[in-house]
Amino acid sequence: MTASADLFTTPLNALHLELGARMVPFAGYSMPVQYPAGLVAEHHHTRSAAGLFDVSHMGQLRLNGPYAATAFESLMPVDVMGLGVHKQRYGLLLNDEGGIIDDLMFVNRDVANGGDIFAIVNGACKHGDLAHIQQSIGSRCTIEPQFDRALLALQGPQAVNALQRLLPGVEQLVFMTGMVAVWQGADLYVTRSGYTGEDGFEISLPAHAAEAFARALLAQPEVKPVGLGARNSLRLEAGLCLYGNDIDTTTTPVEANLNWAMQKVRRTGGVRAGGFPGADKILAQLDGTSPAQRLRVGLVGLERVPVREHVELHNDAGEKVGEVTSGLLAPTADQPVALAYVRAEYAASGTCLNAMVRGKAVPMQVSPLPFVPNRYVRG
Repeated sequence: MTASADLFTTPLNALHLELGARMVPFAGYSMPVQYPAGLVAEHHHTRSAAGLFDVSHMGQLRLNGPYAATAFESLMPVDVMGLGVHKQRYGLLLNDEGGIIDDLMFVNRDVANGGDIFAIVNGACKHGDLAHIQQSIGSRCTIEPQFDRALLALQGPQAVNALQRLLPGVEQLVFMTGMVAVWQGADLYVTRSGYTGEDGFEISLPAHAAEAFARALLAQPEVKPVGLGARNSLRLEAGLCLYGNDIDTTTTPVEANLNWAMQKVRRTGGVRAGGFPGADKILAQLDGTSPAQRLRVGLVGLERVPVREHVELHNDAGEKVGEVTSGLLAPTADQPVALAYVRAEYAASGTCLNAMVRGKAVPMQVSPLPFVPNRYVRG
């Protein structure tokens, strides 16, 4: 990585420029927001074929040692110790108030037998995450940042067709599993996962191999480059949170409607219940003894008016009852959609609220998530 105009660049920077990308600052990096085809075309191509995303700004970490799983579990309300080899899970780093420091993905790469736990954290949070993990559990395991490695995401229903030509065997993976691979002498790690709601893969690889591998993927007939703009519209249609918008240190997992991410073993009555930061508050919210006062919900617009983040939500009496955290005119859903936090009594599906857009009330309705059905390959 090199600094240019106070921004870092990824190993694919020259390729982005060659492909005509419009570059924008994002998480301290110069990143492609879109290519000449444009956001909507890139969005539809990912839904119908395969889109290639550069997500090398994200942080990659290895946790090693016989107590790594136990130690890592102490930071999150999720089951780390029970995760199978080459199985992946969504995790949440919490502060002492139960607020979300970051959300992440992690894989057990046989940590019990000398392997590691491999974690991918958000780009804007990676240095803070590393410091937090090091300070919290650095005496119990070894934490190795791999911020110099590249990370590519290949997403869409035809991603498997393209990737298996380069990496035979990836077609045997199912959603949230991973495997070691080698390409032209470079050591890769591939997971069948992503953040678009589509089938797809994320590929961790050395920086020196990233451009050649990306070019090899783009040479496949199914694959086109996709920027951050379409990545955002795809994840929003999938009902997935963007850290800093939809979740942050002021939101608990229960408020964020991420109960599914907390396995029974860590909940009240579970074998390893509690023991994570903010456990008393979060377990009380889960158990209903002290319910969350606000909840994250999906909203669909009843008029064709895009509703963006920070727009207030009012009830019929004109009282503010919530606020939008992400929103746009969704290309596949073909209607305005949004994520928002509302008072718990307004969170039921079908509830009608008014989004106040430039002083005008725009009707919206609470909707189940995702807005577009997920198409993960679960085996």
